[in-house]
Amino acid sequence: MIPIKKTILAVLLAASLGQVAWAKTTVATHSRKQTLAPSQSGYVTDIDQATRENHAFRKVLYTGSHSQLVVMSLKPGEEIGKETHQVDQFFRIEQGNARLKMDGKEYHVAKNSAFIVPAGTEHNVINTGHEDLKLYTIYSPPQHPPGTIHETKADALKEKTRHG
Repeated sequence: MIPIKKTILAVLLAASLGQVAWAKTTVATHSRKQTLAPSQSGYVTDIDQATRENHAFRKVLYTGSHSQLVVMSLKPGEEIGKETHQVDQFFRIEQGNARLKMDGKEYHVAKNSAFIVPAGTEHNVINTGHEDLKLYTIYSPPQHPPGTIHETKADALKEKTRHG
C-alpha cells in the first residue's frame, strides 16, 4: 500500500502532466552545466529518501507546467530568508526542527509537519535544531528554472541578485 503522503504528492504532481510550457533549457548550476528537456511523463521518486539525502540548499527535482518539486537542506541556524512569492507553496519537513514565520505569526514545525503558504504571503523558515533541516516544497506554478541547484544559500542569493 502506498503511504498517504506519497499518494498526495503523486496527485499534486499529476496536475502538472499537461503540455509542458518550459522550452529545452541549459541551466548553469554551481560549477556545472546541465541541458534539460521538459518532462512529458511526470516524475516518480522516494521523496523521503531524496529529501534526506539532499545536501544542497535548493535543488529542483521536477518542473511541470503547473507545479515544481524542490528539496532543500538548511544548516543549523540557517534560514530560507524572508520572502513573498506570487505562487502557492506547500512544505513538508522530513528532518529537524524549525520556526515558521508566516504573515506575522510564528509556528514551531518539525519532522512530519506540513504547511501551505498562499501566494502573496510573507514567510520564512529558520532551522532551530542542531541538525540539518531537510524539507521539500511544491510551488504551484513553478518558481525556479528547471534543474536549478544552489549548493549553498550564498549561491541562491547570487542568482537572485543577477536575476532580480
